[in-house]
Amino acid sequence: MEQTLAIDLIYVMAYCLGGLGFALGPFLVVWALALRGTRQYANKNGQFIECGMEPIGDAWIRYSAAYYLYALVFVAFAVDVLFLIPVALVYNRLPQYPIRDFVEVVMFVGILSLVIIYAWKKGVFEWNRLNPTRPRS
Repeated sequence: MEQTLAIDLIYVMAYCLGGLGFALGPFLVVWALALRGTRQYANKNGQFIECGMEPIGDAWIRYSAAYYLYALVFVAFAVDVLFLIPVALVYNRLPQYPIRDFVEVVMFVGILSLVIIYAWKKGVFEWNRLNPTRPRS
């Protein structure tokens, strides 16, 4: 019994080390293959040069918070669709509970609908652009 426990522990440790290798491996490969001493440095205006062309203006621009709310709503519904696909595939496989399964799916979609209504009422889907006055140079 203890020998199988030790073998299982070795498998778990090997799995963890393999996962760590897959997580850190790409970073180590890129660091080993990266060129040193190229033109990718910040010089006169504190910005990095990319593609051999000097940047025009500042790379740091402000995005509206509505963009991030819209993205979060999209991600939430993408995850929910990923949940509904397997449910739809196994739906009606157990003939004892077809009504219960249907009610669960309807409740899930209903809660999602409430989320859409809430986001709509909060104005997440409205794109009101603010035009701040920029000083001319």
